[in-house]
Amino acid sequence: MGIHVPATDSKSGGADYLIMPFRPSRTLDNVLASGCAVVNYSDDVRIFAGCLTGRRDWPLVPADRVAGQRLGGALAHAELELVRREDDPERPRLYFRVVHEANHAPFRGFNRAQFAVLEAAILVSRLHFLPWSKIERELDYLRIGLDKTAGPHELEAWSWLMEAIEAYQRQREEIE
Repeated sequence: MGIHVPATDSKSGGADYLIMPFRPSRTLDNVLASGCAVVNYSDDVRIFAGCLTGRRDWPLVPADRVAGQRLGGALAHAELELVRREDDPERPRLYFRVVHEANHAPFRGFNRAQFAVLEAAILVSRLHFLPWSKIERELDYLRIGLDKTAGPHELEAWSWLMEAIEAYQRQREEIE
């Protein structure tokens, strides 16, 4: 799913955020039913790896102004109200305005291990169409930063992603 901040001169009609979830998705169903969304900002890379590997049981707290929840450990969050929708059979365009924003902790940047996990998560999301040789090359490079700077959270997230890659490989071998 893509979350974008549209350019002020775009066709956004003054929207603050553009979200483009793929069909079918629970996110799309929830947003259309509720008319709102919450964008969370986090430096816990387990959240990103967890979303791709089915680990989605993170502590939540009620949102302040919309009928929704936010991550309890978010550094910041934005609460959004749906203002316009452009239907598309694959990826509808949902335009939102911000109704509330809050900062909860400072963002200190990503270290090399966190960056490695984020990049590996992107690779996992693209396993079905990237050449295997590219995935291997990228992972070899990303492991360098991981090995030098990873803490327990980054190692845990990395292990989840590697499990997903191994499961994909096994499934691919069974088909061949």
